[in-house]
Amino acid sequence: MTETDFIYQLKAQNRASYSKLLEDFQHKVYGTCLSFVPNREDAEDIAQEVFVEVFNSIDKFKQESKLSTWIYRITTNKCLEFIRKKNAKKRFAFLQSLSGNDYNLDKASYFTEINHPGLVLEQKETSEVLFLAINKLPEAQRIVFTLNKIDDKSYKEISEITNRSIGSIESLLFRAKKNLQKTLENFYKNQE
Repeated sequence: MTETDFIYQLKAQNRASYSKLLEDFQHKVYGTCLSFVPNREDAEDIAQEVFVEVFNSIDKFKQESKLSTWIYRITTNKCLEFIRKKNAKKRFAFLQSLSGNDYNLDKASYFTEINHPGLVLEQKETSEVLFLAINKLPEAQRIVFTLNKIDDKSYKEISEITNRSIGSIESLLFRAKKNLQKTLENFYKNQE
């Protein structure tokens, strides 16, 4: 079956095509979610949201890109939306603590599990430091770095997912590496 036929079946709400979509993409979507949000439960929740969005929006898919590109774009956006909400909650908790309300914010609990198959690090502490450093990158750099270095996407695939030129992808990746290097150097200098 061609991709066009498959998309037609999805738009016709064919149950078998939805099952095939889940079978083909659930591990890929979950892996991408783990790349952005290194916590199993959160990544599972986001992956479910991605498929709900895909199912609800398939009629709007114009086939200007591959289906997989469209799904990765939705996945990336859902992950960034989750991160933004989480950061807003942390800011709110910080403001509450300043006003005297006792709100316990456990900064380490977010990084409880890192089981991403493409990211094997020797120690949990190192993983936490790395993900904290990645999350400090400007959003565009964080997206490109995560898709390339953790999800192993090519520049062409990242270009299609983010609607950026390959030159822009290369530039963002270069700046992301430099920023990570500075952040990690500063972290380890302060640990001595």
